[in-house]
Amino acid sequence: MKQPVWILILSALLLAGCSARPDKEKKVTFKNDLIFLKKHKPVIVLSDEAGRAQAALVADWQGRVVTSTADGPDGLSFGWINRELVSSGRHDEHINVFGGEDRFWLGPEGGQFSIFFAAGDPFDLEYWFVPSAIDWDPFKVATADNKRAVFSKDMVLGNYTGTQFRLNARREVRLLDDDSITKILGLDLDAEIRTVGFESVNTIKNTGAAEWKRETGLLSVWILGMFNPSPATTVIVPFRTGPEAEMGPVVNDAYFGKVPADRLVVGQAAVFFKGDGLRRSKIGLSPLRAKPVLGSYDAQNKVLTLVTYTFPEGVTDYVNSMWELQDKPYSGDVVNSYNDGPAEPGAKPLGPFYELETSSPAAALKPGETLMHVHRTIHLQGPEAALSRVAQAVLGVSLEDVAAAFRSAPGSH
Repeated sequence: MKQPVWILILSALLLAGCSARPDKEKKVTFKNDLIFLKKHKPVIVLSDEAGRAQAALVADWQGRVVTSTADGPDGLSFGWINRELVSSGRHDEHINVFGGEDRFWLGPEGGQFSIFFAAGDPFDLEYWFVPSAIDWDPFKVATADNKRAVFSKDMVLGNYTGTQFRLNARREVRLLDDDSITKILGLDLDAEIRTVGFESVNTIKNTGAAEWKRETGLLSVWILGMFNPSPATTVIVPFRTGPEAEMGPVVNDAYFGKVPADRLVVGQAAVFFKGDGLRRSKIGLSPLRAKPVLGSYDAQNKVLTLVTYTFPEGVTDYVNSMWELQDKPYSGDVVNSYNDGPAEPGAKPLGPFYELETSSPAAALKPGETLMHVHRTIHLQGPEAALSRVAQAVLGVSLEDVAAAFRSAPGSH
């Protein structure tokens, strides 16, 4: 019996990502990842003077930050890389899951204004295509040195309702120095904490002759970071408290089916979500609930990851990426986290990996106007007590709170 096309597509995608790291490689070092990347693509390396904080960028993958380290060439490499797909040189039609800590996408993914589905097609995986401009096409390098790199791309996109967008995308990626990290976090760090931080300044410009209007669809900047999972990794998303009747639910976990209670816990100040790469699931927070920061903690490697982003006060129009025709196409989420895993029992995962994602507001731009979205990623390594003080100050929870989150959850042991 012939298999449905979507099963064949999914199988190919899963097979492409099934071997992210050599099994024998116990510690994924920045040096080893950099050697691997340079075999396949030109790489731009940002570095501080001491060579401890480094980040590797690839222009051919939309100027993304692929990975980074806080401890020099032999330090831990933070970004997830799909080694098998990169090595194959294959071009997959639906998506090319290369990996990377900061990759440039545009939304919305689903709905009547989607740029991932053609007009009239069902919202099924078989008909889902990532636009080539944000998947396969390279970005041009405008300038690059050891502290920053600027990339750009002119593109034309169409949405589900037939609206055409002409735009220029510009990305400036900067390595953050210690003073900048201190200012962003709002506190001085203990001397034993090792850090690396970078930010991407993402600007889209309407280069067409028509205004982008709510009635015919809007775009948004969408930045996604893909990281190496571990059994001891927890995603931490602080939220604004308040009655559900006024602010809506704290968390949206309906993307790939409801997340089980032993994998998602809503605390008093933050949502805790497992980043172990063992179950495919996704969560999001609305602009009424989100705060301008989220993060994760890998207790196995003692790594606290923090993401901050531009979150304009009072703006509530965010594109909706749910895979359905929508009653509220501008009631989407501001921040998301995705945990990879088998799409069905027995299947292989894409990675595995987990993601921390942020989005800009919907871009209602007249010709010549621009929208900018800044996404910052900061990794901190060091003693757990020192990292806990940072987590408490920035995320509003201690690392003991993180460890305790799943102890009493149903199904936990």
